[in-house]
Amino acid sequence: MLLAQHSVRPGRVAGGGGISTGHRGASDRGHDPGRATARPVLRNPCVRSEARPDRRRAQRGGAGRARLHRAADRSTVDRRGHRSSGTRLIGLDIRLCSVTTRREFLVLGATTALASLLPEASATAQPYASYWHPQTLLSWDPSTDRDARYNRASVPLARRAVPLRPANAHAHAGEARVQALVAYAPTSGNPAQGALDVNYYATNYWQYIDELVFWGGSASEGLILAPNPTVTDAAHRNGVRVIGNVFLPPVAYGGRIEWVREFVQRSGNRFPVADKMIEVAKHHGFDGWFVNQETSGGDTALAAQMRDFLTYLRASGLRVIWYDAMTRSGSVSWQNALTAQNQMFFEQSHEMFLNFWWSSGGLTNSAALARSMGRSPYDLAAGVDVEANGYNTSVGWGSVFPENKPHTTSLGFYRPEWTFKSSSGVADFYTRDSRFWIGPNGDPANTDSTASWKGIAHYVTELTPVTTLPFVTNFNTGHGRKFAVDGQVLSPSAWNNLSLQDVLPTWRWTVTSTGTKVTPSLDFDTPYDGGTSLRITGTPSAANDIRLYATSLRLGHYSQLELVFRTGLVGPSRLQVVVKYGTQQQILDVGTSTGGWQRKLFSLSEFFGRELTEISLRVLPGGVVNTYVGRIGVHETAPRPLAPASAVRVEQVSQTNASTASVRLTWTHAVIRPRQYRVYRRNADNSRTFLGGTPNDAYFVPAVAKTAGESVTLEVVAISEAFVPAGPATVTVT
Repeated sequence: MLLAQHSVRPGRVAGGGGISTGHRGASDRGHDPGRATARPVLRNPCVRSEARPDRRRAQRGGAGRARLHRAADRSTVDRRGHRSSGTRLIGLDIRLCSVTTRREFLVLGATTALASLLPEASATAQPYASYWHPQTLLSWDPSTDRDARYNRASVPLARRAVPLRPANAHAHAGEARVQALVAYAPTSGNPAQGALDVNYYATNYWQYIDELVFWGGSASEGLILAPNPTVTDAAHRNGVRVIGNVFLPPVAYGGRIEWVREFVQRSGNRFPVADKMIEVAKHHGFDGWFVNQETSGGDTALAAQMRDFLTYLRASGLRVIWYDAMTRSGSVSWQNALTAQNQMFFEQSHEMFLNFWWSSGGLTNSAALARSMGRSPYDLAAGVDVEANGYNTSVGWGSVFPENKPHTTSLGFYRPEWTFKSSSGVADFYTRDSRFWIGPNGDPANTDSTASWKGIAHYVTELTPVTTLPFVTNFNTGHGRKFAVDGQVLSPSAWNNLSLQDVLPTWRWTVTSTGTKVTPSLDFDTPYDGGTSLRITGTPSAANDIRLYATSLRLGHYSQLELVFRTGLVGPSRLQVVVKYGTQQQILDVGTSTGGWQRKLFSLSEFFGRELTEISLRVLPGGVVNTYVGRIGVHETAPRPLAPASAVRVEQVSQTNASTASVRLTWTHAVIRPRQYRVYRRNADNSRTFLGGTPNDAYFVPAVAKTAGESVTLEVVAISEAFVPAGPATVTVT
């Protein structure tokens, strides 16, 4: 059963810094020089009288703070012991928005509809993402938290490589890294494993991101926020680290200095809260913590305790990122640079996210100070707030990425999910996301433009996680309007679940031709396996080469390439696969088409021991093209099924209405861990309905057709990395 979202009651969920006023001159400041804009606030769309900063800003370039006002915060305690706020409704604490549109926040529309069917809070089986205050975290135990098992990520962090032939000569490799601070959903009421809604920020330009901070937290809900396992799974499949968030808020937003003291409290030579944070990260499967301490009222003793806390946390092997707010005196004073005031915290962290009021000189000095400490300047991320304006934000690009020089520091984006929240629908989201990451030309190889926002591809070289065999992609974006398996639609329901996302093309889209070019796109109407496929349309007048994947794959004796495609016509497919081994290439002609989905296998044994470095598709001229590509794979040996899962157990069944139930399922992993498990309903006519999937050993089925008293059979099917299904493990739900 899916619950309505919990909106973030206080005006600010998480924050930091601001945007400088004054005109950009020699200082080349980070943001719009013509506006005195507010320091970024993770605002609550459900509170009309939300926190608003006083426009009378601190002096130019300083670390002063905008004065803030906020709506009153009403608090309760929810069923999991978390302090929360809102209106009591149908036995649950549900926070309601006066204006609940998808564009304002990640509203789970289908969830809202289902929530109204619940008679009592205890009726729902829905697991939620985890969040705590310091004291509630101390009492957390995964063996007693009934949602803990559903919050575990399972995909290991992939190794990434720089492409042999990067797309853009202007971009630099091995210099600036990119952090993305993303709020996928409100802090509370966030379904752990996806939802029945296509409308979701399906992050899909991972090749330009190095670390993703799971942004959120609020005084009334929780200050310590663990990532959804779905986000971690998708990020890890793409080689991106995922970082949990700690938000110790300003007093104006409900912050309490006693929370900070509880956070850094000692017990002998240990920090109990840090021990729990380490336990959470290892249990949930993410990579570290972002610490944002903005509560005023501290002193030098508290600052020293915070420094020691960071040292202790880092010693665990987790990645630690510090936000530029607290100083060595214990006060909160944004430096917008690495200075003597915040150096002690940077020394004990892997990275520091610099507040948004940075200047060109400040970044240069910060880089120099980092080097003098024996640190890389790329351990500093210059913060850029894009929450309000996305790619319309004015940024001092030349300060971070000076022309014909090494990058100055790394870059940190605050709220790049603007591309989703500002969009009018799925297609518009993908258009905006491409504009944000790739630039106005929609081609990472061609970012020359008069626009000030040229895309991140203009500055930072893409990275590929395609470094291990087998590699298989169905071009599944992790959300869709339906779900297909082997070309057959087995669920007509909209969905999102990033755990099921495939590695998407490295280059979207680079097409070369001497004639009319075709148009590649991700298509939601005709998926082969998952929710999307690759579609190619147009009328090429000459051969078109579509660069798809940068790879670093060492081939074996029996390596082969797999292609699944559909042209809709019987006759020549006019399709070739071009694979490259450094400067040498191999052309694999697809041959004839039967019209429907068909699978072709090509031997790569001729190139045993060589490194496959690139996969492209070539479309030949000869008329209109409307081709779908459902799968590309490179296998080390012939794909074989795994052993099945076992010991499937029904943890809970909730009859949500007369014809629908939700179910918590657990099972024992297959001997060899699969890519994912898929859950089906076996119907009376022996057909199957897809209900969802996860790489974990626990899954919440949000909706299965079942009347009260009816017995239905569910199947859990292990799917190998090559998408070969094992035999089903079955369970009866009554």
